[in-house]
Amino acid sequence: MGTLSGSPLDSPAVAAGEALADQAHLEWDTPLFEQAQVQLEQALPHADVAPAIAERLRYPERAFMFSVPVELDDGTLRVFPAYRVQHSSVLGPTKGGIRYDAEVTLGECAALAVWMTWKCALLRLPYGGAKGGVRCNPRSLSPGELQRMTRRFTSELLPIIGPQEDIPAPDMATNEQTMAWMMDTYSMQKGYAVPEIVTGKPISIGGSVFRHEATGAGVVMVTERACDRLGLSLASARCVVQGFGNVGGIAAQELVDRGATVVAVSDMSGGVHDEAGLDLESVRAWVAEHRTLEGYPHAAGLSNAELIELPCDVLVLAAREDQVTAENAGRVQARLIAEGANGPTSIEADAILAERGIPVLPDILTNAGGVTVSYFEWVQDLGRLFWDGREIRSRLAEKLSDASDRVWELSQTRGLSLRGAALVVGIREVAAAMEARGTYP
Repeated sequence: MGTLSGSPLDSPAVAAGEALADQAHLEWDTPLFEQAQVQLEQALPHADVAPAIAERLRYPERAFMFSVPVELDDGTLRVFPAYRVQHSSVLGPTKGGIRYDAEVTLGECAALAVWMTWKCALLRLPYGGAKGGVRCNPRSLSPGELQRMTRRFTSELLPIIGPQEDIPAPDMATNEQTMAWMMDTYSMQKGYAVPEIVTGKPISIGGSVFRHEATGAGVVMVTERACDRLGLSLASARCVVQGFGNVGGIAAQELVDRGATVVAVSDMSGGVHDEAGLDLESVRAWVAEHRTLEGYPHAAGLSNAELIELPCDVLVLAAREDQVTAENAGRVQARLIAEGANGPTSIEADAILAERGIPVLPDILTNAGGVTVSYFEWVQDLGRLFWDGREIRSRLAEKLSDASDRVWELSQTRGLSLRGAALVVGIREVAAAMEARGTYP
């Protein structure tokens, strides 16, 4: 039925609102969000969920866009765009990292929040997915500027975060210190210490032992279990690790600790390669002194693109998204790929690798060690009762083993890729909770 002339639906305010809604939709309609959407659509036919639930899962529950004014050291004021996206709260409070990066967008945060939902559900953690960040170049900011930006960012988040609402964690270019500033800012507003508001913070204020190592160690736990299933010996494997930060650096050492040979690693400056195996202690010392791998004198240099195509048994992708694409997937020479980063393999590359018989351990399973130990940290903070590193490592291994087994079993029984199986398992967990809770009002 048409509207009457002069109806409020024809008003300039409504038209302006619709235009803003269209702009917001376009803002999150990025390649990464499209990748997350395509993965969901590919998994839905195998998940056996109601159409209404599938429709609800396609979009985040909430998306926040705001600005963060920061006084710089020279006295000038600069305003940074900032975001927080909460995809699903049906299983519990939302959970997800905070990143500082020049390429942070609403679409990137939305995609990462979607993946975090499936990840938490797959690991059977009582969380939904969230992601946020500030669009900035963190390397151009002083420690004082980073602190002021973090505290103002946290202040802007106060209405939407909380230990039972949304719990931030570190991500790209954020760390324990960032989380300490966030926890302090939130606590000062409450009037008492609230360590459970963030995870990944220093042990001195309620952080958990083994949280720093958890993601990288978890990558290797999942990889080792996959090698056992595939008949590969991890102890004699030749490994390449893209990324030498919190995830890749830890994963590389965990691989060596299990007897594997790491022949190449890389960071944003490029990579280093030695067929006889890298001396990781020497590599770490160089990075600690020079801040990057560039110029490392004891191995041959190569680009990140060249590193991805090196012959190896295991390729760990622990840098950032969109690294293996339709352009280079045909030249990958690994026998097994482990995704330590979020979204490092494109949809097109997935299909090419599957056709070539190269299994991919998907990100929502393989890098889930971080959020799992974040969950342990949150539980410890709520109870004010803390566990030792041995107990946490054991609990992490148990959770990852259980999730891995469920993914492999579904992959084999339904003829799905490991990524497809992981997504189906996660989607089913969320859908079951939505069915049980219903829709209100």
